[in-house]
Amino acid sequence: MNLPGTDPLAPLRETLTRRHFLRSGSHLLAGAAMARLGGASPLGASPLSMAPKAKRVIYLHMVGGPPQMDLFDPKPQMAEWYDKDLPESVRDGQRLTTMTSGQTRFPIAPSRYRFDRHGECGMEMTELLPNLGKSADRMCLVRSVHTDAINHEPAITFLQTGNQVTGRPCLGAWASYGLGSMNEDLPTFVVMVARPTNQEQMQAISARLWSSGALPGAHAGVSFRTSGDPILFLENPRGVSDAVRRRTLDGIGELNQRLLDDIGDPQTRTRMEQYELAYRMQSSVPDLADLSVEPDRTWEMYGDAARKPGTFANTALMARRMVERGVRFVQIYHNNWDTHANVAGRLPDQCRDVDQPCHALLTDLEQRGLLDETLVIWGGEFGRTIYSQGGLSKENYGRDHHPRCFSMWMAGGGFRPGHVHGETDDFSYNVVKDPVNVHDLHATLLHQLGLDSERLSVRHQGLDLRLTGVEPARVLHELLA
Repeated sequence: MNLPGTDPLAPLRETLTRRHFLRSGSHLLAGAAMARLGGASPLGASPLSMAPKAKRVIYLHMVGGPPQMDLFDPKPQMAEWYDKDLPESVRDGQRLTTMTSGQTRFPIAPSRYRFDRHGECGMEMTELLPNLGKSADRMCLVRSVHTDAINHEPAITFLQTGNQVTGRPCLGAWASYGLGSMNEDLPTFVVMVARPTNQEQMQAISARLWSSGALPGAHAGVSFRTSGDPILFLENPRGVSDAVRRRTLDGIGELNQRLLDDIGDPQTRTRMEQYELAYRMQSSVPDLADLSVEPDRTWEMYGDAARKPGTFANTALMARRMVERGVRFVQIYHNNWDTHANVAGRLPDQCRDVDQPCHALLTDLEQRGLLDETLVIWGGEFGRTIYSQGGLSKENYGRDHHPRCFSMWMAGGGFRPGHVHGETDDFSYNVVKDPVNVHDLHATLLHQLGLDSERLSVRHQGLDLRLTGVEPARVLHELLA
C-alpha cells in the first residue's frame, strides 16, 4: 500500500538499468543529442565559485599509445645503451603484456629521431612534428602521466570515463551534464573518428567510449560520420515535406507529453528533446559541414588533406567550426598509434597526419579569440616501452604497451603555456618527478570548466557516481596559468 504523497514508481526508477534506457529509445538519432539547458547546471551539479577558464573542449585522442620517447620525452643517453638489456632494477617487477612477457631479452631501442628545441620556452620535440613545434609556447606538456591499465580497451575506457569497466559516463558526457548547451541547434557533445593515412594496425573504437552511462541519455556523444551525410536519417524521407515532418513531430510530441504527464519518466522528455533537436539540425548541420565557405588561408593553415572528408586535418577543421558555433565538447579519435613493430615505417605517417593540423587548430583558435576559452587536449591511453618488441636494428624497432609513464599536452583553457611538467627516469620507464595520475588530470580538466569533481555526481545503484571515483582527486594547480 502506498502512503499519500509517495511515488509508487520510485522503486522502479531506482532500479532502472542502462540497458532499459537504451531499449526505451534514449539512443535514438545518433545516440542522444543535448537537451536545451540554456547553459544552466542541471540536477544539482554545482559549479565552483570561480569563473570557468574554459567553456569548451577539443579532445584529440591518439588511439594505440604514442611512443613518448620518440615524440616528447627525449632520452639521448639511451644511444649508449643500444641493444643492452633493460636493467631489472628499472623494471622492478612491473607487469608485462603477453606480447613481450615471453621474450628472453629486453634490448634497449634508442629513438632514431632527432629532438629540437622550440619557442621561447625551449620545449623539446621530435623532428617529426616541426609544425607543432611552432606552437610550443602555447602548449603545456606533461611528461609524467601514468595509468593503471596495460591493454587498450581498459586503458582508453579509463582515460575517457575514469574507470576500466565500460558503461560509465565519459568526460564529454560529464561536461554536458554539468554545463549544458551553448547552441540549441547543435549537439553539446560531438564525436568524430578520423581515418589515418597508414592503417597497418587499427584498434577497435566503439560508441561505449562516448556513452552517457548512468547520466540521462541526452548527454551521450553524437557521432558525426566523416564521409557522406554527417548524421544518418536526418533528412526528410523521399516524398515527405517539411510541413508533413513538422506535423508528424507535433503528433508524436503530444503522445509523448501525455506519457510524460502520466508516468513522469525523464527518458520520455529526452526523446521529445531529441526529436526537436534533430528537426533543428536539418538546417544547422548542412551549414556546419559546408567547408566551401572557408577562405584560402584556412587551407594554407590546415593543408590540402583538410579538403578530404575523414582525414585528421578535416576533423580538426570541423572541430574549430563546431566550437565556433557553440558545441561544448568535441572528441576526435585518430587510430593506428599501436607501434608494436615498424616504428620507422609508421610513426612518420602518424605524425604527418596530425602535425600541421594540430598547429593550425591552435593558431586558428587563437586568431579567432577562442583559444583562451577552449581547452585542447592531445594524448593516448598509455605510453610505450624503451625496450624493443621483436627485432631490433638502429633503423627500426617496435615498442610494447607501457602504463607507468607517458606524455600528453594541453593548450588554452587556462593551462600554463610554454610549460613542461614532470620527469621520467633515464629510460622513460618510471616517473621520478611530479607524477600525474588519471583522476587528478580529470579533476583538473573539470576544474578549468568550472566544475568541482567532488560535487559533480549522480546517484546510481546506491553510490554517488563521479568521474574521479571514490578516492580523493587533486586539482593540479601547477599546470595552470
